[in-house]
Amino acid sequence: MTKPIERLLEIMARLRDPETGCDWDRAQTFATIAPYTIEEAYEVADAIERSAMDDLHEELGDLLFQVVFHARMAEEAGAFSFDDVAQAIGDKMVSRHPHIFGAESDQAMTEDRWEALKATERDSKGATSSMDGVAGALPALLRAEKLQKRAARDGFDWPDVDGPRAKVREEMDELSEAATAEDRVEEAGDLLFAAVNLVRAYGVPAEEALRAANRKFERRYRAMENLAGGSFAELDLDQQEALWNRVKKTAQRTS
Repeated sequence: MTKPIERLLEIMARLRDPETGCDWDRAQTFATIAPYTIEEAYEVADAIERSAMDDLHEELGDLLFQVVFHARMAEEAGAFSFDDVAQAIGDKMVSRHPHIFGAESDQAMTEDRWEALKATERDSKGATSSMDGVAGALPALLRAEKLQKRAARDGFDWPDVDGPRAKVREEMDELSEAATAEDRVEEAGDLLFAAVNLVRAYGVPAEEALRAANRKFERRYRAMENLAGGSFAELDLDQQEALWNRVKKTAQRTS
């Protein structure tokens, strides 16, 4: 019997066949497929957050198909194949775990050591800056945190929370004083970047914290809508605020 991964590769090859394949699949490029790849990764994360194992099973398959799709297009272009992708990640994991696969089994893996191994990899690829390798397509909060961590490893960081706390206040003032729409966009970005720096100083992952806040807001908003019996949008702001406070008190009693 054909192994499942071999079957999937064959399916992808047929979908991309220039004569008998699917018109939609044949028309795709790396750029057009990339948004789907990102979407599937988020759907995997969502299934994990919901502890939905059946959904996770399906979403991991969808994400794997994205890898197969990109690898097939690369093979058609003569760049690399799926086997090359699998070989490369295998080699990378062995290289990054010398305490498991190498002669350094007596040394535990620490975060500093992990980052040092990745830095060596970046240097071998010709990196010229500590900022190299931080993907531009990452969610903005996550990318801000990664950039700040890279800078911190070079010593460019405040020694305690007082510095980033003061910076947040400074950026709030600058946003309120911004005179043009362009200035407001810039100052708003500076404020968000400073906020990430502040929560990082407390050891809090910004992306994780905001995702939790989003879930809490959505949960409370839905609860207000239920209390309003479908007429929440028709209430005035004072009535809506009263429902918000009621929902908050209920949440505090049950937490």
